[in-house]
Formats: sequence, C-alpha cells, structure tokens
Amino acid sequence: MKLIYVVVDGMGDLPIRDLRNETPLGVAETPNMDNLAKNGKTGLMYTVGKGIAPESDVAVISILGYDPFKYATGRGILEAVGTGIHMKNGDLALRCNFATLGRNWEIIDRRAGRNLTTEEATQLSKSINKNVKLQSYPADLQFKNTIGHRAVLVIRSREKKLSSKITNTDPSYSRMGELGVVDTKAEMIVKKCEPMDNSDEAKISATLVNEFTEKSHKVLEDDEVNKRRVAEGKLKANVILSRDAGHLLPNFFNINEKYNVHFACLADMPVERGISQIAGMHLVDLPPPSGDLKSDCLLRVKKLLELLGSYDCFYVHIKGPDEPGHDGKFQLKSQLIAIIDKHFFGELLPKINLSDCIVCVTADHSTPCTLKAHSDDPVPLLISGNGIKGDKVEKFSEKTCKRGSLGVLKHGSELMPKLMDFIKRKD
Repeated sequence: MKLIYVVVDGMGDLPIRDLRNETPLGVAETPNMDNLAKNGKTGLMYTVGKGIAPESDVAVISILGYDPFKYATGRGILEAVGTGIHMKNGDLALRCNFATLGRNWEIIDRRAGRNLTTEEATQLSKSINKNVKLQSYPADLQFKNTIGHRAVLVIRSREKKLSSKITNTDPSYSRMGELGVVDTKAEMIVKKCEPMDNSDEAKISATLVNEFTEKSHKVLEDDEVNKRRVAEGKLKANVILSRDAGHLLPNFFNINEKYNVHFACLADMPVERGISQIAGMHLVDLPPPSGDLKSDCLLRVKKLLELLGSYDCFYVHIKGPDEPGHDGKFQLKSQLIAIIDKHFFGELLPKINLSDCIVCVTADHSTPCTLKAHSDDPVPLLISGNGIKGDKVEKFSEKTCKRGSLGVLKHGSELMPKLMDFIKRKD
C-alpha cells in the first residue's frame, strides 16, 4: 500500500466577498480533488493549534507527525540544512529576506518588490560575503541566497558556542519559544536583535546579528545591483531581515523506522527539504521553482511515477497558492489551485491504482488573501483510496470539509499516525 501525501502550500483561506463569500479553493475548478473528496473522508485541521498562526517550518514539522513544541529548534537551521550548508550544534543560522529599507530603518517592502532575480541575489550575496567582516566577537559568517528574495545567514563562533535565544529583526514574525509565529500588527521598522536570556551566548549572538544587519545594509546600499534596480524603476534590496534563529539540529525520530516505511520527499524549497532530510526521507532531486506551475507539477508527477516502486510513502509539497495569498490576489490564488488540480492530480490519478494507494491532500497553513499573512484558521483535509468509505461531498473546500467525517483535528501532528493506520488498512 502506497501513501501519496500532498501538501499545497498556503491553500487554506477565508470567505471573500468578491467571490460570493467563498474561498479561492471553493471557487477553483478542481474536479480531480473534488472526486477524491467525494470518494474519501474529509475534515479540517489546525496544523499547529488553534490560536497559533504558524510559519511554514513549524507547520510542516507538525503535519509530518512531530510535536513542534517538543521538536522545533528554529527555522534558520532547517533552511541552512535544506540549502546544503553543513551545520553543527552551536552554529547560529537564521532565515533571511532581502528587503527594501527607507529612512529611519522603516521597511518599504519585506521582499524587495518580490522581483529580485537569482542572478541579482547571488551577486548581492557575494558582495556581503566579501565585504562584511564581524568584529564584535571572533566569528565568521556565511550568507547564501536561496530562492528569490530568500536567504540564509550562518554565523560560526571561533570560541564560545552561539545561541538562538535571540529576537528577530524582521518585525512580521515573533517567537513563541522555539516557534516562529506571525505578527500581523507589527510596525514595519527593522527591529534590534535582543537576547532572550541572560547568557553570554545569547548576548554575543544578538550583538553579532546587529553588527551584520548594519554592515550588510551599507554594503547593499552602494552595490551596483541596487543602482541598476533603481535605474529600472525597481526597489532596492538594501537590507537583510533575519528571523527564527536556530543553533541546535532538531532531534527528530527517523520517520521510516518509526512507521516501518520508506519515505521520499518531493519538495523544492529549502525549509521543507531540510525538515525531510533530518527526518530521514530520501530527497528527490528537484530544481528551484521555475515560475511555471504547470511544469513544476508535471515534473513532480514524472519523478513520483519513476519512484513509485521504490518507496512506500511520498511527501509532495507544492508551493503555488501561498504567494498570491500573501499578496492578496484571490483570483490568481484560485487559478493556481486549478492548475495544480489539472496538471498534478489530473496527470497522476489516471496512472495510479487507488485501490493500492492512499492519497491525502491538505495545506500546511491558511494564507488568507484578506490578511496577506498566515493565520491560525484550520485547513481542508481529504484522505481517499484503498476502499475508504466516502463522505460524498461534491466539492473539496473549507466549507464542505467542515462537515466531513474526519471532524476537526486539533493538532497537525495527529495526521501522520492516522495516515499510517489507513495504509495498514485500518479504516
């Protein structure tokens, strides 16, 4: 029995007046997911917990079966691992954004217009690594851009180990212990990094991050890449926002050993790849998102079918709808969901035998277009195949899943044990 576990990033949403009080998923043309829902069980799921608007890392940790309050150690170290940086305990890693800074450290745009190219980001990263030297404490830095405006900062001390008990400079996210959570009411000003305890390690780490922020801003402000962007009418990428520091590799149990299966991961973003690697999954080689969601979906189907005989379980992460959710573009979000339905599910389902497979479809979090941020709202969930008795819903949506037989899962970590039961023919 196979498990195909598909997570559509940020798919969940809230009713929108201009969509007749439906959600983008609710109005999207999704005949393939609708059919899975009709012939399977449906429900809703709080991916971390009610009242917690999770960052992607926390949500993915949870929906892969790990209690994030027990296992999460900060997104930064997961991003670093996922982008191929060798990490050891005591190294400090932070998730970063290239952003646009105005006067008095005011943030004009957290993503530098969301049009920073890989070539531009790579050149800016080279400038930072070449010209920024940390002097407040004996330490070295490694700054690496990943995809678009995203990047990772790693600081390695030559003496004392560093600590992730520090606050974010990115005001849009705060910390709840080791968990990164959304702060929708934050003032858009670069924050000073502060120690969260009285240890020398935390104080040194905060000082190093602040030094990096100031020095990298000066380097970026005068870089030729940003001069060209201004000449082209684009926003500068002239400040680095950092968040979710991590200095310990998470002690995940091996997901294959726990459930006696073999997992493969089909994801292209660093944080999901980092989590999956540490969990013990086989990482399928995928290029960064191409900007063509149809092609990205077709590639996943091709890779999955090639490996179908070699692995029991497949975790497939598809990024599409999250970005238009952040940008408030509900029509585009709906269109991207429809593309995923047609070119992932529409291509995959005719080529597999649902009597030998369990297909689960859900999201890692809601990204409501009205909020332009992650929220704590529950996400839709369906589990279909292997003779599962269906709920006979006509449409896969937040509204219909609310009435499904799975009910409402209070925590995302409840889902994976349930899926393991299903593939072992326990209904």
